[in-house]
Amino acid sequence: MKTLALELSTSRGSLAWLDGEIEFTREWPNDRKNSAAFFQNLQAVRRKFGVPETIIVGLGPGSYAGTRIAISAAIGIQLSCDARLIGYSSICAMECDTQEYCAIGDARRKSFFFARIVKNEVIDGPTLFSELELKARLESVDPATPVFSSELLPQFHRAVTGFPSALILARLAKNSRRSFCLPPLEPIYLREPHITMPK
Repeated sequence: MKTLALELSTSRGSLAWLDGEIEFTREWPNDRKNSAAFFQNLQAVRRKFGVPETIIVGLGPGSYAGTRIAISAAIGIQLSCDARLIGYSSICAMECDTQEYCAIGDARRKSFFFARIVKNEVIDGPTLFSELELKARLESVDPATPVFSSELLPQFHRAVTGFPSALILARLAKNSRRSFCLPPLEPIYLREPHITMPK
């Protein structure tokens, strides 16, 4: 199965191509204000490998803008080649040597998210916490369980920097029994949108 994977939910962008024994990936610093590197890498992969049969997109949680760009690009490719289009939580594709880990991140407005992942599937969360609540939650996590964040969060001493991998997403797409999101794809929302009402 020729699979194209797109991941733009963090400050490191990645895309991957998987076709049998062929595994190819590209990674780059992801600038949320300039997506030129993403489209240059995407064009290079399409020229080298051709038309995908499956496209999988990381849905976050993370950068809303980056995730929307990846989804939009995937929809455009899917419409041009009639590929299968699916989405999956980005935090399920972290590069990790253990089957269980936790992911945390800054959800803005003085809140942070927490999720527990086992065998590349979210089994707890993502849930929003205040800083103090998240520190208490992390104290209850087994000390042997890795805790990843895709950004520097020095107030949470256990967190190490880690990024979702498009190659892992591509590998996960091969398992038809996983609960993938189907179109229309949307970024993973952690809260209701904040709307300022006019006076």
